[in-house]
Amino acid sequence: MAEHKPLLIELGTEELPPKSLDELSAAFLRGICDGLGKLGIRADVDQAKAYASPRRLAVHIPEVATTQPEQVIERRGPALSAATDMEGQPSKALIGFAQSCGVDVAQLQKLETDKGSWYVWRSVKPGQSVAALLPDIVAEALKLLPIPRPMRWADHDYNFVRPVHWLVILHGAEIVDGEVLGLQSGRKSRGHRFMHPKPVHVADADGWLDAMKAAKVLADPSERRQRIRDQVALAAKATGGVPRLDEALLDEIANLTEWPMAITCTFDRAFLEVPPEALVTTMVANQKFVPVFDVAGKLTEHFIGVANIESKEPSEIRKGYERVIRPRFADAKFFWDEDLKTPLDAYQEQLKQVTYQQALGSLWDKSVRVAELARIIANRVGVDAALATRAASISKCDLLTRMVGEFPELQGTMGRYYAAHHGESAEVSDALDTYYQPRFAGDAIAADKLGQVLAVAERLDTLSGIFAVGMKPSGNKDPFALRRAALGLARTLIEGGLDLDLRGSFTESLELLSDTAIQSGLKPGKDGKLPALSSGQRRTMLVDELYDFVFDRLRGYYAEQGFENAQFEAVLAVQPNSLADFDRRLRAIAEFSRRPEAVSLAAANKRVANILRKQADEVGVSTLHVAVDPARFETGAEHELAQALSAAQRDTTAALSVGNYAAVLDRLAELQEPVDVFFNNVLVNADDPAIRANRLALLSQLKAQFGAIADISLL
Repeated sequence: MAEHKPLLIELGTEELPPKSLDELSAAFLRGICDGLGKLGIRADVDQAKAYASPRRLAVHIPEVATTQPEQVIERRGPALSAATDMEGQPSKALIGFAQSCGVDVAQLQKLETDKGSWYVWRSVKPGQSVAALLPDIVAEALKLLPIPRPMRWADHDYNFVRPVHWLVILHGAEIVDGEVLGLQSGRKSRGHRFMHPKPVHVADADGWLDAMKAAKVLADPSERRQRIRDQVALAAKATGGVPRLDEALLDEIANLTEWPMAITCTFDRAFLEVPPEALVTTMVANQKFVPVFDVAGKLTEHFIGVANIESKEPSEIRKGYERVIRPRFADAKFFWDEDLKTPLDAYQEQLKQVTYQQALGSLWDKSVRVAELARIIANRVGVDAALATRAASISKCDLLTRMVGEFPELQGTMGRYYAAHHGESAEVSDALDTYYQPRFAGDAIAADKLGQVLAVAERLDTLSGIFAVGMKPSGNKDPFALRRAALGLARTLIEGGLDLDLRGSFTESLELLSDTAIQSGLKPGKDGKLPALSSGQRRTMLVDELYDFVFDRLRGYYAEQGFENAQFEAVLAVQPNSLADFDRRLRAIAEFSRRPEAVSLAAANKRVANILRKQADEVGVSTLHVAVDPARFETGAEHELAQALSAAQRDTTAALSVGNYAAVLDRLAELQEPVDVFFNNVLVNADDPAIRANRLALLSQLKAQFGAIADISLL
């Protein structure tokens, strides 16, 4: 049994990009563990841990064998059928194979498989020292890191995400000798750039973490994050406020610091006249500062900066942070004051000068289309159509303001402020902001109905237009974020309970596009010619594509909620027009699937579907839709099933008409017994054509009753 020792690998670098540090660290750990596994080196990879800070990537594994196990090598040679000549002597191919293995033909073995027989040579290669293998493992792991744009420095031939400066590889207390990226491995690390600039002696792999801490480096990202949380909370408490430190900001600050220290700062209260979103955006996005709010949720004049140094004069750092934020806030206040001088709707004319997409026209053209869709949708869902049209017509105006020009992420938010300031109703002002929701994964949809109407209209136009001009997503390319738009559309319809015909809505949206735009997306065929499609035919094809595209986005949405793919497919098979209706059906089917009768009824429906499909192929569909004639029943099972189907239909008509699918399926579950009795006692394919047709018609009724909700044969 080989000896095991802890392993420590640390690569020291210039400051790594904070937004990709976590991904780089995880990939480095994965590369090292995979490299050990490929060479058969025993290691406690389940307990392996990645460490990272702005100036280092590191991996620690508690136990790694010192010696690689023996390697059994098998080389396959000629097939037995080609291994001898006409006289039964070894062929040239066999002799050549034996010579390449360094042995006589007599020393070769035979391998028998179900696919044939071959000569093979098996040998045992002694395991190498792990220390001899580690440099190559490290080098390979670094090559596999996700680095989109590696850089070169000095006159080296190699490249990396940032220049590298030191390399520590320790197996227990022993230095693993090797060279990676031009660095000779050793036991000298480095501490904090300013607080401990001298080399750090690392005695052994297990002592590295403590050695780093003594050198003012918290190498464990989770420890840094917790220290930042604690210090920020303490600093905010001193102001009487509440910090807003989300996970994204916390991660970025942690990846910018090795020894974080929170510093409480303030700014001029006059800047609080500016909308808080603008101040928070510049604090967080540009400076990585933590804003502080009061207990009522109102932004205060306090903020917290996190320094990467434990300074003897924190007041100087505070002054620096306050000095750097002042001009940015001054710019925001200037933009705000200047924008207020121009009513929001005054920008409408300028929208004509801003191209949305060449074939789809300007932002003005888009606003006109969205306004018309919003009017139609509002009338259907009981929202004031005049308000919907007004909101849609000015929904793009804030894109031309100074504030949004500087902070694009504030589009919609600033529209709400400017609209309210210039006298728009609260409903319209709020909708200009909420229609952007959901803005990101996990974000809520618009809470207000007017915002929901605008959100649906906007996304219908975006999806229809970009699909029409032939720029739908392909692979990883989605420049217009259509996948996000489709999911946002679907979520708004479902979670907002908006019963709209999806195909019909896309049809209306496509009708608002010019024939030129509709035809612009056609691609030449293999013969170099454009397909001979009329604009109407092209629109019909696009409706199908868009419908399928939206449902493809919903697969993941429902999978995250725990719905099974079979349940999703069962409902999709009946092609519901409304996504809100699809949602009700799916939830009813999921509940039905948990009933004890579900398995039997699903199997019966599958059997029925197969029988009807086969019959339709053989004699045509018409025979499946004849009226059921009780006079042709020959067994009690037929009478019982017909009566049960008739009673179930009477009992479920009202519930089905109002979309109470759960109640319908509860009642249809009672059909299990008569269905089972029917299949146990009745031969569907009777010799008498009339009897057979009557039984098929009865089964067609059974399929239709369940099919009114979903195709449960797919469960």
